[in-house]
Amino acid sequence: MGDLLSHLALGFSVAFTLQNLGLALVGCLIGTLVGVLPGVGPIATITMLLPITYGVEPTGAIILLAGIYYGAQYGGSTTAILVNIPGEVTAVVTTLDGHEMAKQGRAGAALGIAAIGSFFAGCVATLVVAALAAPLTRVALLFGPAEYFSLMLAGLAFAVVLARGSVPRALVMILLGLLLSTVGTDLETGAERMTFGWSPLADGIDFAVLAMGVFGFAEVLRNLDLTEQRDVVRRPIGRLLPSGEDLRRSALPIVRGSLLGAILGILPGNGAVLGPFASYAVEKRLARDPRRFGRGAIEGVAGPESANNAGAQTSFIPLLSLGIPPNAVMALMVGAMTIHGIVPGPLVMTRSPQLFWGVIASMWIGNLMLLVINLPLVGVWVRFLKVPYRLMFPAILVFSCIGIYSVNNSAADVLLTAAFALAGYAFVRLDLETAPLLLGFVLGRLMEENLRRALAISRGSAAAFVQRPISAAFLALALVVLVLAVLPAVRTRRKEVFVE
Repeated sequence: MGDLLSHLALGFSVAFTLQNLGLALVGCLIGTLVGVLPGVGPIATITMLLPITYGVEPTGAIILLAGIYYGAQYGGSTTAILVNIPGEVTAVVTTLDGHEMAKQGRAGAALGIAAIGSFFAGCVATLVVAALAAPLTRVALLFGPAEYFSLMLAGLAFAVVLARGSVPRALVMILLGLLLSTVGTDLETGAERMTFGWSPLADGIDFAVLAMGVFGFAEVLRNLDLTEQRDVVRRPIGRLLPSGEDLRRSALPIVRGSLLGAILGILPGNGAVLGPFASYAVEKRLARDPRRFGRGAIEGVAGPESANNAGAQTSFIPLLSLGIPPNAVMALMVGAMTIHGIVPGPLVMTRSPQLFWGVIASMWIGNLMLLVINLPLVGVWVRFLKVPYRLMFPAILVFSCIGIYSVNNSAADVLLTAAFALAGYAFVRLDLETAPLLLGFVLGRLMEENLRRALAISRGSAAAFVQRPISAAFLALALVVLVLAVLPAVRTRRKEVFVE
């Protein structure tokens, strides 16, 4: 406990510097804005802002990007309640009861309880991250190349199962990501792989180029293809502070949602997305009158909103302690850390303690900022909802192109991003989810490196992966997860869950 308090004291001393406080505030504001605007999202935004973080020191850059991520969880609920459009996939459940409350003239209470629940969940998740990060890091230091390879394989197996759509399609996208990660010059042999003689590919595909193309640009194309229909509530928002009865009904759902989201957020393969859905199902099952749900039950807002914020923050645990991103946003964080010369993983805590604990402390500060700034700015966010996409997205494209060009001062990068944008748009039209592709791309390089190291240590024997107990356990877990996913009963139930 003493070590934890001393570490948190170090973190707060870093987070409370003027620059880091400013970056946390900017990140929270941008995150809320992109959460409010349907179709933008934290993945595209973080991708666009990656080049800007080059001029910021590493701790500040991660604090800024983290603020965007959990700020978007707050903003997504605003859109879900007022417009019936989830700004974020984790806010889908909030539309069910939140928008009904808004139509009844209780939008203020829904927004207020969403903010309070998110703040409480953020505080709980920050404590969970601080408590678990150090023990997990000590465990991770015992891992060898074989264990890391098997752990990443298990993470990709979870990503296949938790991805929206069919298992074969998710598997194809992950394999495509792994394939793209091998493009470039082999560091051991010096041979070029899949460059087709084009020199800009000799150093491999830049992470920012791929992410910007398949997420940022493709998202713009997808949204321009949609017709704009926004069911903005015309009734007054009403008082933002929930009544005593609302708080009484919401107290336990907030606690349960926070704990459930915190646990699921640690799961690899985007387990954080499951939090709000699981919380809603739990609250509906525990309710005395389940028929209230879907008709404006405040518990249907309190639980899921707490779960999604808790899950967003505990998803940092695998990243900070093991160096393995559990979802696409954390994959972007890996890219950001790598850009700044930091290798994500267990050594971050010992080599860069200020970054490690500074980011954790900034999460609590960021959640407090979101609580203070969001409720008074509800009117501003409503005005942003009225901005037509056709005016907003050309500006996004221009700034994104400038950002991509500035990474390597290369026009080829812009052309490559455009090619990936067309591919990303095609994936969307074919109902192929792109998040597993990015996860496969990021983990692909790490997996290849650890695979080669493990085989070198064992003198080419693949038996090393099953002879080491921890590695064998992770491989068995990956196999069980994939086998369960293709069983007819599980596959049918999985489709039903995603449809619901």
